[in-house]
Amino acid sequence: MPDPAPIASQPSVDLAVTLGRLRLPNPIMVASGTFGYAGEMEKIVPLDRLGGIVPKTITLAARLGNRPWRTVETSAGLLNSIGLDNDGIDQFLVDKLPFLRGCGAPVVVSIAGGSVDEFVELAARLATEPGIAALELNISCPNVSHGVDLATDPEMCRAVVAGVRAATDTPVLAKLTPNVSDIAAIAQAAADGGADAVTLINTCQGMAVDWRRRRPLLGNVIGGLSGPAIKPIALRCVHQVRRAVAIPIIGVGGIMTIDDCMEFFVTGASAIQIGTASFAEPVVSGRL
Repeated sequence: MPDPAPIASQPSVDLAVTLGRLRLPNPIMVASGTFGYAGEMEKIVPLDRLGGIVPKTITLAARLGNRPWRTVETSAGLLNSIGLDNDGIDQFLVDKLPFLRGCGAPVVVSIAGGSVDEFVELAARLATEPGIAALELNISCPNVSHGVDLATDPEMCRAVVAGVRAATDTPVLAKLTPNVSDIAAIAQAAADGGADAVTLINTCQGMAVDWRRRRPLLGNVIGGLSGPAIKPIALRCVHQVRRAVAIPIIGVGGIMTIDDCMEFFVTGASAIQIGTASFAEPVVSGRL
């Protein structure tokens, strides 16, 4: 009996994606605020397999964040009101960035400010730091003073992006809120300001109540809803922006499985971010 024919080797598949001037080895990223600064996940997730890591958002000065409780699980997701708790840019550069540089995945630093000038100062401080693949502008955090205002007004959004664009040659991503009447107009403003891509979406505003005690469960009363409950909203936003705006889209919101990923891709996203799923299954980003 003749020997069986050798099995042909499978050609390698190039999963790399290009988002403006940012090139990622694959389209699976982890979202800011759900993956720490990556060092916390090093022992359970092969970091070098990820398409990109967006660590916890940093601000100019250290922030204590909002009072507890800061997170509440809902029937189909998670409410959070963290308030951008972080040690500020100085400590980030000393304590966090060195590890991120060597983790093997592109690092997209998430920055937030209360004004155009604060965003520009952060971008300028990071412009000369090696090992940063891109900046993600968190102009849409619903849990800090003035945060939503910057992302709900097209001209303010354009001004933030344009200011950052002038301060750095690093690729710029703008993370947008769904809590607007016309997200395509906001995305177009980000594109006009020079964004390489937009990240859609940040959390939806929500609230949880303990009816027996007649009080809200979050210390800040209102928080950001994430997880499976917001996936249809995120898909709608991706669809609307894809039809109206030319720059690439990173989809995020309720992604738990490979089917969820594919829904975002066929709707118009070029890459996706895993967020709340990392709390439920910390290894999910590596598995996908």
